[in-house]
Amino acid sequence: MHCQRFRSPPLNRRQMLGQCAGGFGFTALAALMRDSAYGAVSPATGTHVEPKVRRVIFLYMDGGVSQVDSFDPKPRLNRDHGQPFSARIEPTQFNKIGATLQSPWKFRQYGESGIPVSDLFPHVGRQVDDLVIIRSMVAPFSEHETANYFLHTCFGQQGRPSAGAWINYGLGSECQDLPGFVVLNGGLIPSGGLDCFGSGFLPASYQGSLFRNGELPVANITPHETNGALQESKIELMRRLDQKVLDRFGHVDQLESAIVNYETAFRMQAAVPELMDLRNETAATQQNYGLSSDFEPTQIFGRQCLIARRLVERGVRFVELTCPDVGTDRWDAHSKLVRNHSRNALATDQPIAALIQDLRQRGMLDDTLVIWAGEFGRTPFAQADGRDHSPFGFSIWLCGGGLKQGFVYGATDEFGYHAIEGRTEMYDLHATILHLLGLDHRRLTYRFSGRDMRLTDVHGKLIRRILS
Repeated sequence: MHCQRFRSPPLNRRQMLGQCAGGFGFTALAALMRDSAYGAVSPATGTHVEPKVRRVIFLYMDGGVSQVDSFDPKPRLNRDHGQPFSARIEPTQFNKIGATLQSPWKFRQYGESGIPVSDLFPHVGRQVDDLVIIRSMVAPFSEHETANYFLHTCFGQQGRPSAGAWINYGLGSECQDLPGFVVLNGGLIPSGGLDCFGSGFLPASYQGSLFRNGELPVANITPHETNGALQESKIELMRRLDQKVLDRFGHVDQLESAIVNYETAFRMQAAVPELMDLRNETAATQQNYGLSSDFEPTQIFGRQCLIARRLVERGVRFVELTCPDVGTDRWDAHSKLVRNHSRNALATDQPIAALIQDLRQRGMLDDTLVIWAGEFGRTPFAQADGRDHSPFGFSIWLCGGGLKQGFVYGATDEFGYHAIEGRTEMYDLHATILHLLGLDHRRLTYRFSGRDMRLTDVHGKLIRRILS
């Protein structure tokens, strides 16, 4: 007979943990699998081909770096220095045509590849075996504003979505607590303004979020409410009110994007302070990035590069860095070429090299794409003691997953003026970037104004020779 007064002895702590450990694990796993940074399927369109990289860091060199002073050495300029320029001259921005101008910097061969790099970039030069240098970029515009729009959006007027917005739209974000497209402002917004980072006709939630330099990169990141429950109740009220409007009027992009942005901003209140706190980075890491440099712009850009690594580590899909103010008007060296390029290179060279090294050491370079580019190059002849704009053949570089390493693609003529081999348009560059991310540029479209729009418009072909 069963005794009604019998009760099983209670579980002690060890027994309870032993029997429930699996449940705790599955609870944690379920939370992680809902997060696209760990296991969830992205709600976006998915990929068209097997992706080689998951995220992009765009090092934007505002103003136009001189190709013949950086990554495209031309001995002919040394021989003709000071003489009238002997090749056909294209219309330039200001039509102030001076004599042939040799590079004030020496070029040295680096790495096993032996690729020559200017003395402007000794730190990047030591990473050259990781780079693909394209020496044959061309652009249709020689004026900053239109050229910047074209670099970012493949269209020479404002109003089109930037590449970062397209990628955010096509792949979605891997991060719930931060925007999928972040612009780290070093102090200089490019000619053309914030439309360079805009979403155009795409939903506004895909546009770039501008982070200022410093510990508080976003305005109003600290909540006014001292009580977290009070803030959550306010946000919940906003959600209900917004939903009533949506139920009444249907799809409204501005409102739906505002809802997404409000919710992201709420989550950023916890994520951003932790992101910007570099105290857990080792002293050696901070020194490698140039945070202890005597030159303040190096500190600024070094902090940007380190934050960029931390952003992509947390699942941000596209990060763009703008240049710091070095007191010489960006890379736009119409005069005082030596001072202009020396100061800009001093600000950016060490941090960029540290970023590449850091990504490699962490095993992240294999699935990260790093791009170094400006809107155009500069002339091989002088304008006063500088160089004018030249979009007819200039240099950029890329490194990361899916690319050949220590490789030079394309060539300019003996003056470094016109692309004569492997001529590469911006459409081709963006088509290749999308391909590395697993997206076919011809199939990544958005219906607008009765037409299926795409980043590369009706142009673009893959730069297959740079792919590994």
